[in-house]
Amino acid sequence: MKLVVGIGNPGDEYVGTRHNVGFDVVERVASRCSAQLERDRRLGARTGRCSIPSPKGPDAEVLLVEPLSYVNLSGPVVARIAKERGAVPSQILVVVDDFHLPLGAIRVRDQGSAGGHNGLKSIIASLCTDAFPRVRVGIGEAPPGGSEDHVLSRFRPSERPAMDEARDRAADCVEVWAREGTAAAMNRFNLRSA
Repeated sequence: MKLVVGIGNPGDEYVGTRHNVGFDVVERVASRCSAQLERDRRLGARTGRCSIPSPKGPDAEVLLVEPLSYVNLSGPVVARIAKERGAVPSQILVVVDDFHLPLGAIRVRDQGSAGGHNGLKSIIASLCTDAFPRVRVGIGEAPPGGSEDHVLSRFRPSERPAMDEARDRAADCVEVWAREGTAAAMNRFNLRSA
């Protein structure tokens, strides 16, 4: 079974922040496939099984995951769930925010560095590899020296329509990845701005 991991911070105070775009995308996918994300204290995450319809074969079965640790501590949770489910790194898609990308842009990669994202840094350390696919969602450039405040801020009213569209496209990207793989997702979604 493939894993789709949305990265964000738990707690009501972080709902709607730029850093929680990964959670937002996972929740959109869950809504589309009528999956219930339920808290699993043992795993330290909210999880839900999702069946993504495929017109050309069997449906794609995925486990949606929202680690309930802070962003920079996501790795141990992801590694624990991957081990329990028998998922190898290429079967784990991580969805994260990226302040290096323009607002609403999507970038898919099959591997690579953390690019300054502490959640990816933690996952790379815990899986002992950077060879797992990821979807980066552009949240707009951070001001010089102000990345922490930027990622914890909420979107301005003028940014919300573009981000709503970006979340929908990222959810589309997750579905394509689950059905057709990373190369297909890269071909369709890389750097298309809202």
